[in-house]
Amino acid sequence: MSERKLTQGQKLLLDFAPLFIFFITNWQAGIFWGTGLFMVATAIALIAGYLLTGTIARMPLITALFVAIFGGLTIWLHNDLFIKIKVTLINALFGTALLAGLRYDHIFLKAIMGEMVHMPREAWRRLTIRWGVFFLAVAALNEAVWRNVSTDMWVNFKVFGLMGLTLVFAFANAPFMAKYMEEPEAEKPSAD
Repeated sequence: MSERKLTQGQKLLLDFAPLFIFFITNWQAGIFWGTGLFMVATAIALIAGYLLTGTIARMPLITALFVAIFGGLTIWLHNDLFIKIKVTLINALFGTALLAGLRYDHIFLKAIMGEMVHMPREAWRRLTIRWGVFFLAVAALNEAVWRNVSTDMWVNFKVFGLMGLTLVFAFANAPFMAKYMEEPEAEKPSAD
């Protein structure tokens, strides 16, 4: 199967549909039903992404694994703690991976976005630091929120608060990225 790109609308649908299903099901039937349908919707989104592109992207795969493990523990042990700490752990993992990668001169953010965005290496390093710190801050914020509010309020925070914070942060970084964006290097003609 040849590799294809998702349209922006397809990507948004695959990324956010499981969250909205989680929110609506939690609202109607509670956290355990919400978690179960979140797991199913996440798996369907991962499979749909594969069918549409011919490849499985790393971030959605990692997220799906966390949803499966911590969602499964939530349902099996009938304890919503696990789905709540999933948000903390996955953000801590992403933040730590981005920052640790820099320590070993690996810019994982460029590996994820590099085909779409072309910037000098130093700009990638700075953007990676920003996102690494952001993910760690989100992990800490999630810990504070789930420990101090009801489960329904936490679900609202997870679906709308974290999504909103992420979008605001991404838009706040757009001017930085625009400042350093480069045209992709044209392929050099081969000598015959």
